[in-house]
Amino acid sequence: MCESVPLHSPCEFPAEETGEENKPEPTQPLVLVSLWEDSTAGNVSCQTAGALSAPAGMSLKTVLILLGLALATIFALVCVLLTRERSPRTCQHLPPEQEDVEDGQSLVFADLTAEEMSQVVRYLQGQLGVPLVEASRAKPSDNCIASVDVQVPAKAEVLRFLDGGGARPPREALAVLYFGNQPEPNITEYVVGPLPAPAYHRDVTVQRYGGKLPYHRRPVTGREYTDINALVQRELKKAPLFLTACCESDGTNLVTLTTAPRGFKSGDRVTWFVLFHNVAGTGYYLSPVGLEVLVDHGDLHVSRWQLRQVFYNGRYFASTRDLEQEFVAGALEVVRLKQPRADAVLGSMKPRSPPGSPGPLQFEHQGPRYSVRNNRVTFQGWSITFGMNPNTGPRFFDIRYRGERIVYELSLQEALALYGSNCPGGMSTRYLDGSFGIGRFAYELVQGLDCPYTATYVDRHYLVESDTPKTNQKSLCIFEHDSALPLRRHFSDSQSFYYGGLRKTTLVIRTISTLINYDYIWDFMFHGNGAVEVRVHATGYISSSFFHGQGTDYGNRVGPHTLGTMHLHHIHYKVDLDVDGQLNSLETQDMEYEFVKDPWSTQNTIERPYLRRERLEKEDEAAFPLNAPMPRYLSFVSPNPNKWEHPRSYRIQIISFAGKHLPTSSSMERSISWGRYQLAVTRRKEEEPTSTSVYNQNDPWTPTVTFADFINNETITNEDLVAWITVGFLHVPHAEDIPNTVTVGNGVGFFLRPYNYFNEDPSVDSSDSVYFSSEQDVGACGANPLACLSSATTCAPHLPPFHFGGFLNLSLAQPLGGL
Repeated sequence: MCESVPLHSPCEFPAEETGEENKPEPTQPLVLVSLWEDSTAGNVSCQTAGALSAPAGMSLKTVLILLGLALATIFALVCVLLTRERSPRTCQHLPPEQEDVEDGQSLVFADLTAEEMSQVVRYLQGQLGVPLVEASRAKPSDNCIASVDVQVPAKAEVLRFLDGGGARPPREALAVLYFGNQPEPNITEYVVGPLPAPAYHRDVTVQRYGGKLPYHRRPVTGREYTDINALVQRELKKAPLFLTACCESDGTNLVTLTTAPRGFKSGDRVTWFVLFHNVAGTGYYLSPVGLEVLVDHGDLHVSRWQLRQVFYNGRYFASTRDLEQEFVAGALEVVRLKQPRADAVLGSMKPRSPPGSPGPLQFEHQGPRYSVRNNRVTFQGWSITFGMNPNTGPRFFDIRYRGERIVYELSLQEALALYGSNCPGGMSTRYLDGSFGIGRFAYELVQGLDCPYTATYVDRHYLVESDTPKTNQKSLCIFEHDSALPLRRHFSDSQSFYYGGLRKTTLVIRTISTLINYDYIWDFMFHGNGAVEVRVHATGYISSSFFHGQGTDYGNRVGPHTLGTMHLHHIHYKVDLDVDGQLNSLETQDMEYEFVKDPWSTQNTIERPYLRRERLEKEDEAAFPLNAPMPRYLSFVSPNPNKWEHPRSYRIQIISFAGKHLPTSSSMERSISWGRYQLAVTRRKEEEPTSTSVYNQNDPWTPTVTFADFINNETITNEDLVAWITVGFLHVPHAEDIPNTVTVGNGVGFFLRPYNYFNEDPSVDSSDSVYFSSEQDVGACGANPLACLSSATTCAPHLPPFHFGGFLNLSLAQPLGGL
């Protein structure tokens, strides 16, 4: 038996021992292997046969015969090895294929560095001439810096720099400030530059929004939630007997969850907060106690905030004192709940079984085949520039395939969660997650579970509600994924016998946002045939209401007193496609049937399908209502043809199970009017950069940005166009959503697929292609790359020790409202 090999060491055999040259093959197959650990030593075990010695007394003739047979066997094996291609030395890491030289052009889109953010803060503190309070401590009556992010230059400036040899646009930041300490409190946005040494700032609020931004539209800050929580705790102390009876509580073991929007008209800042039992180590979202409170926190002075109403178990009260009086008088029906135990609480995620044997581990045996430099990834013809907006999340620019720009911008815009319930908090909830911070709350990813263990992990910096930048370490991951599915294949069983195919390996860029209870997994995938796939999965905890009355009209009961409330998830994306240039048109194709006489039998008819093509001329024609039938083929087309005289095109293919959009008669519908459409194509305008605004959440009745106004019947023929895409699903929680919603079946998204863009499938040039015929030796490594895999799997990768620091920057006292 050979000596056990530790898991972190390769089973590598030196070339001089194997007789192999130290020359790797040009292809580096992605290998999926399973490693098993010795249960006692934690080592990977391997076995070889030990040398055999001749028994005592064996005759010389017998020994010579055995020796001759051994020499003949060795000679035969050497002949076989010499006639085969030499396989690559295992475990040798190769540098990724360099498709072009990184010249720093991608940095024109780069997120701000932590030092640049700090420079902007210092500049504003010294130049604005007003007192600024650090945002984490600022009261509504103070001035503060709310956020700082990169200001992406105008597209025309960027393209002059990237394509026309023009000057690099100045690097600038966008700073958002809350001015509460002014005669007319407001939100102001400044562009600050040039970085890294700011020398100017200009107010762009009116330019961007057409007027000043009212102060009541600002998102709720962490400090504001802290003060609200203190008010709720003071009010709960006015009902001690009731709390003891209903919840075995004095109020301190209850936690609040925010709702939104906050009222019924512009200027309101009145929020329902739902109360839950708080149990350490598990999600409190499944333990409602039936108590909800309505807090008016619109005044600039915290001392004037008030609790307006109380709801308990189907009844409304003017105050907690009234609630206490009703209880003492015996006029209140109380559901007596015990404080949940940590070992038996509904929704615990702690394992119920001991660890089993490890599952499969995917790794690149010769190192990653992609390259990450600064904010740019390259992989087998792809070049992608990536970033993260603290509010709206992942964003990508200048996506190229084989050197040609396919997409100028691909960015997440908004995530809507709209609930139903027979409790006030649930029934009034329409969360716009961008206002809470989709990018800000993309925390550190767990290696080996959230992403492959050997993925490349990237840190992201942000400055929100603080004067000091924060870092979410390892919050974005990049990896090549073997889907265990052929991208294409064919087995020929007639005329000639052969097999040809190509494995479907994909570059994946992923981040995961934890928006209090829900976790959204954002995937952006780049395929070997030139297609882009965008997908989102929802997981995490459901939000819930206290089960009472006709609760099952709004969901399913999932616990003794827990109603899993129905809700929809609608997600919006911006896709600025530049297909073979900026000027594109929109073409649809679908099938129809025509009834014709059979040409060879005129007494009969045949139903013949034919292709109906149409060019859409105006924006109104290109706005497709949510859940309504739309053409099966819809493409951005170039004026230029491919070899076969068809317009070079990219097709948009949407995969969605969206719920119903909010009725247009709703007073807040215009704030989410992007949700009217599964797809809308508009002319690109610099003054229409996003489909929504973080300010829409707290004033949906007078939205800061109204997407429906983008659609005004302008021509879309040979113009720079943008596709706005809505995907989503209706979620009716059920027993299997406990403890968490699973990703299976809860994924939606879209594809951008080449359609006559090329003259043939570009993946035919892939070095991963496999072809062999019945006349070949399929076991020869040179003839069949799959025959090389046996040598590639002879060692384990160098796995770094597991580390997770995602809890380091968090506070147990964070009272941020839940989603």
